[in-house]
Amino acid sequence: MKEDIAHSGAWGLAAIMIVVASWILYRYLAPKTWREWASAGVVQAFIIALYAEMYGFPLTIYLLARFFGLDRTNLNANLWSSLVGMGETGMLISMVLGYALLFVGIGIFIQGWRELYRAHQQNRLATTGLYSLVRHPQYAGLFIGLFGEGIVHWPTLFSVGLFPVIVLAYGWLARSEEKRVVEQFGEDYRAYQRRVPMFFPRMGQWRELVERSRGRQE
Repeated sequence: MKEDIAHSGAWGLAAIMIVVASWILYRYLAPKTWREWASAGVVQAFIIALYAEMYGFPLTIYLLARFFGLDRTNLNANLWSSLVGMGETGMLISMVLGYALLFVGIGIFIQGWRELYRAHQQNRLATTGLYSLVRHPQYAGLFIGLFGEGIVHWPTLFSVGLFPVIVLAYGWLARSEEKRVVEQFGEDYRAYQRRVPMFFPRMGQWRELVERSRGRQE
């Protein structure tokens, strides 16, 4: 393969995106325990690998071109564009869908943080708003946002491989957190666990989840 790959080599932009995304991550997740730092570290690796490939060096495309015969003219750093063969149109479609999921995820993530902060200030369980639909809206928003950006918009070998690891890591962290909450609130939280799903709302409640992420309550 000798052709240049479009949309690569912008290392300055890659660095800016990594810094901004990392700031949002640590600003709202605010890890304290080693479990929280370990989970955040996996997300950090996801962010670095994603934007390094998106704007810097398209490692996924080079490897696929080398080992799976994608050696063709007008290769694009975006995997969907090269696989589907739709060029800029394929990248545009994946970008629109991916960013839509990313912004929904960010909204859920930040609104969940706000609701949990208010509940902590009042020394009560967070069970209203987003928390009436899922027990961990921050993590749900994180999953949706990362899926949109790292799978739908710009899939890479690292982002696709790390995404299930992130889901498992935060599932493990969520269970550890819930054990502490049960110790504090007892049967009240157990009843809440039985009533509300962990990460994703029941069928028919997705629209409500998105609406409440914008601050719309009951």
